[in-house]
Amino acid sequence: MLGIGTLAKKAFGTPNDRKVKATRPIVAKINALEPEFEKLSDDEIIAKTAEFKERYAKGENLDDLLPEAFANCREGARRALGLRAFDVQLMGGIFLHQGNISEMKTGEGKPLVATFPAYLNALAGRGVHVVTVNDYLAKRDADWMGKVFAHLGMTCGVVYPYQPDDEKRAAYEADVTYATNNELGFDYLRDNMKGSVEEMVQRDHFFAIVDEVDSILIDEARTPLIISGPSDDKSELYVQIDKIIPEITPEHYTKDEKQRTVTYTEDGNEFMETRLQQLGLLPEGQSLYDPESTTIVHHATQALRAHVLFLKDKDYIVRDGEVMLIDEFTGRMMKGRRLSEGLHQAIEAKEGVEIQPENVTLASVTFQNYFRLYDKLSGMTGTALTEADEFDEIYKLGVVEVPTNRPIARQDEHDQVYRTTADKYQGILESIKEAHAKGQPILVGTTSIEKSEELSDLLKTAGVPHNVLNARHHEQEANIVADAGKLGAVTIATNMAGRGTDIKLGGNVEIKLMQALDANPDANPDALRRQIEAEHAEDEQKVKDAGGLYVLGTERHESRRIDNQLRGRSGRQGDPGRSSFFLSLEDDLMRIFGSERLDSVLSKLGMKEGEAIVHPWVNKSLEKAQAKVEGRNFDIRKQLLKFDDVMNDQRKVVFAQRREIMEADDLSDVIEDMRDQVIDDIVDLYLPPKSYADQWDTEGLHEAAVDRLGLDVPVVEWAEEEGVDQEVMRERIAEASTALMAEKTEAFGAETMRNIEKQILLQTIDAKWREHLLTLEHLRSVIGFRGYAQRDPLNEYKTEAFQLFESMLNALRSDVTQQLARIRPLTEEEQAEMMRQMAEQQAAQQQALEGLELQAPAEPPAERQPGFDEADPRTWGNPGRNDPCPCGSGQKFKHCHGRLV
Repeated sequence: MLGIGTLAKKAFGTPNDRKVKATRPIVAKINALEPEFEKLSDDEIIAKTAEFKERYAKGENLDDLLPEAFANCREGARRALGLRAFDVQLMGGIFLHQGNISEMKTGEGKPLVATFPAYLNALAGRGVHVVTVNDYLAKRDADWMGKVFAHLGMTCGVVYPYQPDDEKRAAYEADVTYATNNELGFDYLRDNMKGSVEEMVQRDHFFAIVDEVDSILIDEARTPLIISGPSDDKSELYVQIDKIIPEITPEHYTKDEKQRTVTYTEDGNEFMETRLQQLGLLPEGQSLYDPESTTIVHHATQALRAHVLFLKDKDYIVRDGEVMLIDEFTGRMMKGRRLSEGLHQAIEAKEGVEIQPENVTLASVTFQNYFRLYDKLSGMTGTALTEADEFDEIYKLGVVEVPTNRPIARQDEHDQVYRTTADKYQGILESIKEAHAKGQPILVGTTSIEKSEELSDLLKTAGVPHNVLNARHHEQEANIVADAGKLGAVTIATNMAGRGTDIKLGGNVEIKLMQALDANPDANPDALRRQIEAEHAEDEQKVKDAGGLYVLGTERHESRRIDNQLRGRSGRQGDPGRSSFFLSLEDDLMRIFGSERLDSVLSKLGMKEGEAIVHPWVNKSLEKAQAKVEGRNFDIRKQLLKFDDVMNDQRKVVFAQRREIMEADDLSDVIEDMRDQVIDDIVDLYLPPKSYADQWDTEGLHEAAVDRLGLDVPVVEWAEEEGVDQEVMRERIAEASTALMAEKTEAFGAETMRNIEKQILLQTIDAKWREHLLTLEHLRSVIGFRGYAQRDPLNEYKTEAFQLFESMLNALRSDVTQQLARIRPLTEEEQAEMMRQMAEQQAAQQQALEGLELQAPAEPPAERQPGFDEADPRTWGNPGRNDPCPCGSGQKFKHCHGRLV
């Protein structure tokens, strides 16, 4: 009997069906315009773009322009690439324009789909960002789809790491910009550390289309982007603590695999205390529980985490003497990514490689908060429905399932569950042999490098030829994946390595052609292509006859979405295929999350040794376990985001203020307000309101005026005058301070003074923000303990973070006022004295070098920085205090022109 919900769906259709149905009239309009646009010349297609931009500028909205713009884009793509977009691809483009996630199966042509909303929204002239998961895909798609935009009279750019700033700025100025999520986030942070608006590279956050949106906005969103600078070197401490960890036994710690945490037991703490005292790392008589031991406890805990929770070849690999993290979702190496809070250094000590110095955070942002900067956000992926709630709650994104162009012919088999891992591997081996014997290509998905190599050894022993794709072989990724659909090919891949490259049955014609031309450069490319295409058609048919691509999962992942991604590699564009998952009760997911429920199910079904149980109940039971884990992971991300939102509000304020300062020509009013506030603060402190004159601390006020305002004013004498109250004192100090600043402005010149004010304000904001971030990090790490006192850690964090922010702004005002009060131009005598001292220092250094008879290479003479102007600090660049001065004196900046600021 059908349930009420099922009956309602049959009668009214699902919400998804209704959304798809609503786009059909728009698609019909686009199709009706096709003959008209086919008649246009190439120049007329470009002229259409100019016409659309003009109509938009006159007040037409993008929705009104959509049918014509999509028709123009379809014709441009047909001429540029020889591809005519299907109706379902137009639908996907409409959903993206509306700010949704288009769930489209593998092989449905997502890069082409993105061109439609990108073209339409670029008509607004504010730039569109198309976001990909790696640099290879960003460059590939920009090169490939750039041809379409060129045919439409639009510019297309690509952003990649270590790109020169001028090139990067030009890429962001383009109508459509392709980039990775990492590079976009880092450019946003770097821009907000620049000294002038002209140096910034990003121009706007208008509209972003995120490819593989689930990977970027959910999987990678657990780790914030951090720009950091080196701090004190503690490598020796890591090495010494690491020597103790191998002596630790399981009784010394408790491990929670679900939460991925590890803590010392009472015995463990006593053992560590004794050993640390023996090594001289903990002073005699000092306990691990003492406040002074915080740092050593932190390092000892991180060393334990490095040994117990982080496994080589699963969580990281060691390559060229460097610890490289592995993305648990894609199996790819995350070059340049490091674990924070000393954990990466603890792993480096464990592996005996060179320990890189710890870093302090200079700027950070989470992907959630970066992508929420955009006025409009949309995304594409093959798998998003299982995380629809999270997309809606965090990003306000709806998920729409777009129909496939051809019906899916893949057969998804029920899971096969074995008692032990050995039985499971035996079952996998038999299944691979059977499929391989009939020439069916097989893609085997594993969850770690270690398991992929274990399976590879089994296949070698059995004499089955195969390819392995994991983080060790990521350079050959595109080629290995492209070959995975060849007749009889067996490919073992970690999780979703190779995502973004199509697996075509019979192999990839383009890659075969490239390989043939490399082997025979003199061959005729056209004749070679015809020959390869003919052979390919024959191979493709043989593969289809063998059943298409067989996807074999060796384990269920914590997330159903990752399993669905693996399945989705097979059965592209209506091709035949099949998928199956082989599991054992010893798998991580089964052991940690699903074993009790499954044990009872399997005992009812009567499981025998060496045999697999295949039953829909097992699938249901597993899905419930996975849904539970997904919910828990969502809660963790949601909680992290709540804490980051507190910092994000402050980040937006600071970054907006910085930009205003950079754009302003004259900041004297802001500086004056800051100075007035400082005067108010010191007067209120030393001459409290509603107090009598004999209660005033006039000496303290005098010292504060000298220190903060550079004023040696007769405060004590003023206080003895008849009728002088706090307000009179305040006014006199303010007048003296204004007069002093007016003198400085006259001495430096108004323009130079305005530049100095801007530079000091920016440098102080940056320094204070860095300190504030560090304080918030420390607060975040301990705020959880407030829960023991029945207080909500989040509310406590919000309150204290706000108070810290207020303190930071007060300190900022005070520091800026103090620095401006102390600057002064050097007199001619002082400049001459400075040059004399420099000459003496250089002579002394030369003498010392000659005395030591060092064979050091001669130092090149210091050069004056091009465009350097004594009177304009903007031309000095941004040298560090210990860098050579840009004036060419050979002195350190802090001893030369740095003295002025």
